[in-house]
Amino acid sequence: MLQVIIIGGGLAGLLTAILLSRSGISTLVVEKKTYPFHRVCGEYISNEVTPYLQSIGLYPKEFYPPKINRLQISSSRGNINEIALPMGGIGISRFRLDHFWYLKALESGVKFELDCSASSFHYENGITKVQTKQGTFEAQVVIGAFGKRSSMDKYLNRPFMKTRSGYVGIKYHIKHPWDPGLIALYGFKNGYCGISMVEEEKLNLCYLSDRGNLRVHGDIDTLEKNVLHKNPYLAPIMVSAERLFSKPLVINEISFTSKQVVENHMLMTGDAAGMITPLCGNGMAMAIHSAKILAPIVTRFFQRRSYTRVQMEEQYKKEWQSKFSNRLLAGRYLQRLFHHELAAEFLVYATRIPQLAQWMVRQTHGEQI
Repeated sequence: MLQVIIIGGGLAGLLTAILLSRSGISTLVVEKKTYPFHRVCGEYISNEVTPYLQSIGLYPKEFYPPKINRLQISSSRGNINEIALPMGGIGISRFRLDHFWYLKALESGVKFELDCSASSFHYENGITKVQTKQGTFEAQVVIGAFGKRSSMDKYLNRPFMKTRSGYVGIKYHIKHPWDPGLIALYGFKNGYCGISMVEEEKLNLCYLSDRGNLRVHGDIDTLEKNVLHKNPYLAPIMVSAERLFSKPLVINEISFTSKQVVENHMLMTGDAAGMITPLCGNGMAMAIHSAKILAPIVTRFFQRRSYTRVQMEEQYKKEWQSKFSNRLLAGRYLQRLFHHELAAEFLVYATRIPQLAQWMVRQTHGEQI
């Protein structure tokens, strides 16, 4: 029997697995795909976590990630402003980073079941049985790192699954002239698009749209021509850029509502615990930070007999809420503002006040760890 099973091999799942395995905890990661693969993601990591990654040998220096230090924000009506990002960050694709960490996890002794989906689990007397298409696996602790929306969320009957979300996320990699130090947010009717550079001078173009936009216009190409191209800064990029994917990556039913951090003794991490709006550009950093919080707590559970499961779960909930709840709330408020055209105009003008602009940035970033 294993000590830990992690369902999901994204950033939070992989990093938690590496940290646990380095502490001598037997760990299995169940991942429904096979590395490497692309994910719908902003692909920006703020520098709140990069020193930590360097300290544990997981910073992707071999890919020469571009250093990002400025944010450009534009409304659909063409108002634009640029502000400094004092903390800054790096651009790195999930295709490269996830695979890089997967190889590091193998080196650390983590076991994997790839191309393997978890369908259900059952907890009883301190043991959890996880049912997958490859069979049943048992562990003392199970961690949910299955991302934004999963069949496991449906199995757990999590409240956010009962209400249809109004958002769809769409992503491309493109080639187009670009300042490596810049990350841009371009507003459009009922949505916004983020663009920044990742490795090999590729750009990640990822946008979030109200599902109603797609329903009205029928398909992605028509949506882009009739809605996204209304932004005078975004249109020339989308028209002239070389698209590196044969078709866009799409994810539906994205939910930013609150989630429980522990469900039936399963410890949630990354987007499975709570998802910050893409407008804030900090989902990857939060996934890394949540793994850094969770792994020592789980390690303590196995190394100290007096440390009970109840204590482990309560400490994790307390620390997670302390670190992330205010950031998630701030992200939801900013998302609602930027999602409406008039409010987005106000936000662009507001960022011209340096103190207010930096205050907004601080609300969605944590301290350096």
